[in-house]
Amino acid sequence: MASPKLSVIIPVHNESANIAPLCERLLPILDRITALWEVIFVDDGSRDDSLERIREIGLREPRIGAVSFSRNFGKEIAIAAGLDHARGDAVVIMDADLQHPPEMIETFVERWREGYLMVYGQRTDRADETRVKRGFAQLFYKLFARFGEISLPEGAGDFRLIDRKGVEVLRTLGEKARFSKGLYAWIGFKATGVPFVVEERRFGTTKWSFRKLFRFAFDGMAAFSTAPLRIWTYIGFVISFLAIATALFFLVRTLLFGTDLPGFPSLIVSIMFFSGIQLMSLGIVGEYVGRIFAEVKRRPLYVVAERIGGAAEVSDSLIPDNDRMRRT
Repeated sequence: MASPKLSVIIPVHNESANIAPLCERLLPILDRITALWEVIFVDDGSRDDSLERIREIGLREPRIGAVSFSRNFGKEIAIAAGLDHARGDAVVIMDADLQHPPEMIETFVERWREGYLMVYGQRTDRADETRVKRGFAQLFYKLFARFGEISLPEGAGDFRLIDRKGVEVLRTLGEKARFSKGLYAWIGFKATGVPFVVEERRFGTTKWSFRKLFRFAFDGMAAFSTAPLRIWTYIGFVISFLAIATALFFLVRTLLFGTDLPGFPSLIVSIMFFSGIQLMSLGIVGEYVGRIFAEVKRRPLYVVAERIGGAAEVSDSLIPDNDRMRRT
């Protein structure tokens, strides 16, 4: 097959019921844009028959391929694998649950042809989320804007088009704890947003629990800011100042009024408070040390169990030397 002009990367994890409806909507749109396209599904260790559904469709349409992981590595790693295997001049990343409307790809391509190297979908509402989740999302963007080394466009996610230049830069970034939203912003290039409304999930349930979202947010903050480390320095200065002020207060009080009987409850509370502060600060430091440990081991980002269709045709010559270890 000739080198595709447009590649679409779709991470998949237990999305068997959504594969066929997604292809029914997506493929006619790609045909309207160009005949030279490819779709690369990245099966992130699905436990259902998602890969078999993709294989069946790939037998009828050779422009559809898949990369299957040996186990679940996570969506961020699946996106990195898709970028390794995509060959198009422009690459679109989207979810498999049809919450990202495929029709938006035509608009993405129009903006790309106007000269934008990064075109991202920007959701206009969060009506499908709980008030608590919306509140935490707004808080994260505010904290990231205040303490992060880059700024993130609010409402922008993984649904986007990236020019080949941007794809090649992203492929050189091999960190293990990946925060793709930050990486997209970090590489720069001329970018623009396209508003869209998130559609309802057709089948299945979301894979993002509140615990996973919190962990993902912390990963993003830790990857692009040292503020979690610096804040404990400030807390240490404040506590030290309060300790000195308290010591001076008791010294003056003792000189003027004599010594009182020490209070046992206040002593226990003080010990527990400062012990908690110390453990929390050690925990934050440990998080950064753990990331350093993960990086120095230099394990590959993912392990491929099988490649299907066009994804199997990717040559090692397309993978940079420092990235070949990420493929097995």
